[in-house]
Amino acid sequence: MLKRPTVILAFLLICSVAAHGADGLGERLEKLFDEAERLTPLHTIVIAHEGSVVAERGYRGHSPARPANIKSASKSIISALVGIAIDKGVLQGTNQRIAPLLQADLPADADPRLQEITIGHLLSMQAGLGRTSGPNYGRWVASDNWVRAALAMPFDDEPGGAMLYSTGSTHLLSAILTRRTGRSTLELAREWLGPQEGFSIAAWDRDRQGIYIGGNQMAMSPRSLLAFGELYRSGGMSRGGQQIVPADWIKLSWQPRTASRFTGDGYGYGWFMRQIAGEAVFYGWGYGGQMVYVVPGRALTVVMTSDENGPAGRSGHRDDLHALLGRIIEAMESMGEEALAD
Repeated sequence: MLKRPTVILAFLLICSVAAHGADGLGERLEKLFDEAERLTPLHTIVIAHEGSVVAERGYRGHSPARPANIKSASKSIISALVGIAIDKGVLQGTNQRIAPLLQADLPADADPRLQEITIGHLLSMQAGLGRTSGPNYGRWVASDNWVRAALAMPFDDEPGGAMLYSTGSTHLLSAILTRRTGRSTLELAREWLGPQEGFSIAAWDRDRQGIYIGGNQMAMSPRSLLAFGELYRSGGMSRGGQQIVPADWIKLSWQPRTASRFTGDGYGYGWFMRQIAGEAVFYGWGYGGQMVYVVPGRALTVVMTSDENGPAGRSGHRDDLHALLGRIIEAMESMGEEALAD
């Protein structure tokens, strides 16, 4: 629920846009979009304020309406499904241990620490198991059974220790959801998140056992990813007024539980967090620069998609996208200040 001053500011912002016309928010965002074209990996931007799309742009032949591979931004979607599963009683909670749920795939000479890993550890990337992302990703996806391969990784830390970003962890969650429900994760996503208007998964890769990849290789249009982000901005409530994701789950997901050793950004349950332009920002991030940003303090949801083949972190592109979001926030803020001055 928005605080009253924010509601007033939003109302004045709408009035200001109408009053200023071409000199208002639309013109400022168009100028930002024009300048953003210099970011050669950037494919699309979509901006929503208070639930309505206020601006969007596609670059170099790309469109906000066409599906794109959102890569690891899909980890935020896996987290939502886990939260819904807990609410429905499919899973007991974040402290539930995973070994009994994946008993058939545990190594014969299993490290005793496997018995300590919980659902929450997988969500926050604190399982302690060696990473299956980064330099280990190719070897992991070449294995015959991704679930068994992830569980057989040697421990690099204790369960609950430092953040070890690993797609294997979210894939284990996909396997757990599949086995607990007897349905595919894609079916669950379409049923549980489908009531949100505009949400759609166009395609999603599977492993050799038919389990949809937990946290990678998911195709969604930028507009559909925006619809998902809007679900979190609105406290889990759909545009039609249905509670889809439990509000408490969103609060839990946005609590920092660890931090990335690469960026220092906090990490909760499938979401990163940092301050941008003075605002608390929660974001899902996929390789190459697939971003879904939620800025609750400004009632903003922003999606940016990029070339999926370039390392956005090492190239500096991720930082460019953060900076672009900062300018969008500042543009919205300046319009609010002008409205108050009027």
